[in-house]
Amino acid sequence: MPEKLIDIKQVALPNNCPECFSKEGLRLTFKQKIKESNFYKSITTDISHELNCTTCNSVIYPVQWTDDIERVFEYQKKAFTPKKASTYIKKALWIIIISSVVLIALILALVFYLKL
Repeated sequence: MPEKLIDIKQVALPNNCPECFSKEGLRLTFKQKIKESNFYKSITTDISHELNCTTCNSVIYPVQWTDDIERVFEYQKKAFTPKKASTYIKKALWIIIISSVVLIALILALVFYLKL
């Protein structure tokens, strides 16, 4: 069952990059995990974040964050609203469920018919 992270929100931060000290390249991305199989697609409550600098093309890890970046991150985290956790049943599972119900109904009808 493949799991993937989809981008939910991307924010440009006005802070200096701790690596290259550029003031225009920081991007904070919030991602949410989605599980998908042949039978269903599920949006989970697992949220992750990533801070990148587009100027120097580097990932900025939380150890490198300044106090200003921490404050902006906490604000953006509070303002962020993830997608609701949900499960979507695909067509293949619906076919299996409906055919199972029909098969059980036919078996029960046959059993009652033969008893008469």
